[in-house]
Amino acid sequence: MIYLHIPFCKQKCSYCNFHFSTSLTYKEEMVAVIKKEIGLRKNELESKSLKSLYFGGGTPSILKVDELQSIVDEVLKYFSFDPDIEITLEANPDDLDKNFIKELSKTPFNRLSIGTQSFFDEDLKLMNRAHNSGEAESSIKRAQDFGFENISIDLIYGSPSSNFEIWKQNLNKTIELQVPHVSSYALTIEPKTMLNAWISQGKIAAPKEAEQHEEFFYMTDFLKDNGFDHYEISNFGKPGFHSKHNSAYWKYQEYLGIGPSAHSYNGRNERSWNIANNQLYINSLAKSVLPKETEILSEKDQFNEMLMIGLRTIWGINLSSLKEKFSAELLEYFQKEIKNKLEDGLLSIENNHLKIPEKHWFLADGIASDLFVV
Repeated sequence: MIYLHIPFCKQKCSYCNFHFSTSLTYKEEMVAVIKKEIGLRKNELESKSLKSLYFGGGTPSILKVDELQSIVDEVLKYFSFDPDIEITLEANPDDLDKNFIKELSKTPFNRLSIGTQSFFDEDLKLMNRAHNSGEAESSIKRAQDFGFENISIDLIYGSPSSNFEIWKQNLNKTIELQVPHVSSYALTIEPKTMLNAWISQGKIAAPKEAEQHEEFFYMTDFLKDNGFDHYEISNFGKPGFHSKHNSAYWKYQEYLGIGPSAHSYNGRNERSWNIANNQLYINSLAKSVLPKETEILSEKDQFNEMLMIGLRTIWGINLSSLKEKFSAELLEYFQKEIKNKLEDGLLSIENNHLKIPEKHWFLADGIASDLFVV
């Protein structure tokens, strides 16, 4: 599978620390070198048949449809598409006007991941989103009108501008709109963001973990009651609408990341990442030099990553795979470390898979990190 990072946004969201630029000055050059990088790295994926192509960012919908199509065409020069390929475009509601959606419906894109975040203006203003509540709803309806059935929306809970009743209404609106996939995250305060500055200055209150905990478990029960599978801590999908792309990440499959700041993984012991600087990325590829760094993962690194990723999912970790992949010494340590957590009910073993019971998923990162080999 291939991930393409489009590093542009109209404006900076108050909670975001991803790599992007609000200047579109070098947009054409960026599209050109992204296509060039695809060709230079075509041999890094063992499989030449793609099951997923994902345009993330940033805001990929800031590109014109013909620019997006030109990147798809470039990928097709070197790879074939699986008959059931999932081609996802991350999009902001304000970009999905009638003309854009109409043109996009004529392309191979068959999945939209819409950055809705909330259906309430108070939340959207705090997050400094470029869209309003009306656009949040109308963009979904418009996409459905033009034949897009595979739609995911992002929702953020635990915002200081929100409360439990507003959160319930956000979830009710999601069901009303017949959205088949939801990715939902607690509002977190990252360094060097506007939210962090506002909280430090006392302009707004910090999110309350107890409230986020309550909203998370309400969402879990509510979406499951409405036909969704809770298949990863932050992801819910109706049968047939789980994200193929993200599921491949969680199952440790190989992927190629194209674009500034994009990461890649060879499915075994090697990760690489591109420089997170648009101008340096463009300049490097103009000289046909790949602007990336590579890390060879030690056995401990691989083990810890498998724990961190696998214990966030409904599938858990295949214990037979652990035995095949890791040394006896490491596995002996692992068996000792999980003993108490199994007794306390923080871990369980089902069909030879180690899992965190769903009622403890909110604590999953902490549980996994306790098991890390250092």
